[in-house]
Amino acid sequence: MADIFTKCREFTRAKEIMAMGIYPYFTEISSAQETEVIIDGRNVLMLGSNSYLGLTCHPKVKAAAAAALDKYGTGCAGSRFLNGTLDIHRELEERLARFFRKEDALVFSTGFQTNLGTISALVAKNDTVLIDRLDHASIIDGTRMAFGKIKKFIHNDMEDLDRVLSLCNENGKLIVIDGVFSMEGDIARLPRINELAKKYGARIMVDDAHSIGVLGKTGRGTSEHFGLESEIDLIMITFSKTLASIGGCVAGDESVIHYLKHHSRPLIFSASLPPSAVATVMACLDIIEEEPERRERLWNITHKMQSEFTGMGFDIGKSETPIIPLFIGDMEKAFMMRKLLFDAGIFVNPVVPPAVPPEQALIRTSFMATHTDPQLDFALETFQKMGKKLGII
Repeated sequence: MADIFTKCREFTRAKEIMAMGIYPYFTEISSAQETEVIIDGRNVLMLGSNSYLGLTCHPKVKAAAAAALDKYGTGCAGSRFLNGTLDIHRELEERLARFFRKEDALVFSTGFQTNLGTISALVAKNDTVLIDRLDHASIIDGTRMAFGKIKKFIHNDMEDLDRVLSLCNENGKLIVIDGVFSMEGDIARLPRINELAKKYGARIMVDDAHSIGVLGKTGRGTSEHFGLESEIDLIMITFSKTLASIGGCVAGDESVIHYLKHHSRPLIFSASLPPSAVATVMACLDIIEEEPERRERLWNITHKMQSEFTGMGFDIGKSETPIIPLFIGDMEKAFMMRKLLFDAGIFVNPVVPPAVPPEQALIRTSFMATHTDPQLDFALETFQKMGKKLGII
């Protein structure tokens, strides 16, 4: 008789990497998520955070979280559907709807749940959901929870999207894409996607997790970046990146949001977002609007690091954003590169299959508006040294 735990005992790959001394995951950080963090009692330069505007320790953000904690306590002890909706939850939803210039918005407890809850509720048995092959795991899992057909198209390949759409029937179609792809750092070809959606009668949902506060004239994401805010049907975001909190939201037409409120299982059956997290998001939205110089600084850093990495001989792929991958290829070499950088005082994230295709392991670097020029220069010097040591450049 088979034992369901057999697969657990036979899973040895991670322990093999541990034995080699190059295991990179579950690293314990004992300080705030700033440009430098404390790991094992020493300062380490953080080049692996998604806090693109550096707001996790902004005084206004911390004060807002503390005030909400003092007023509402630590949690809601229930779901949004029943006893867990506070007045500030609705205030945040109204604020986000205005921010994205949509009719309404709905807040979920995590960004992952936002994609799960939205896609699974909207895509019914005879519908089709179309996704980019490099979409985030939460989008992929959302399609698995839905009862409709799933069709994938080659990453950012609009000819392939056209082909896949042409194979769909006349039932409902939803295209779901990352605005900024979280590992590659490139931007979805939204203008062409919009054209194809209109051609085939499809709706569009954009996951702007890595775009808010980063893309667009005022930091409103991919749709604003391309001037398509009125064209995109649904905008999804997570609060755990630029917005320095936890949670997520989807914004769109009032009728769609109303439907999701009554059909999204991950919303209905999950505990509500803690009030301090809600207040944090609202304070971050204020800062995005009031301090555009942070975004300007972030883009200056981005252009500098892209140019310098390329000049050294690193392959950064098609990165267009503060997410800059350094393609290594071999998984163990990527783990070794991460260890050498870490030993030298730099934290980065190695990304290996299945998060990326086979033999396309990479070092994911990501930058914050609060990184200083000396920190960046130290990073560049160290990357060049370790890249040469491993024969990457």
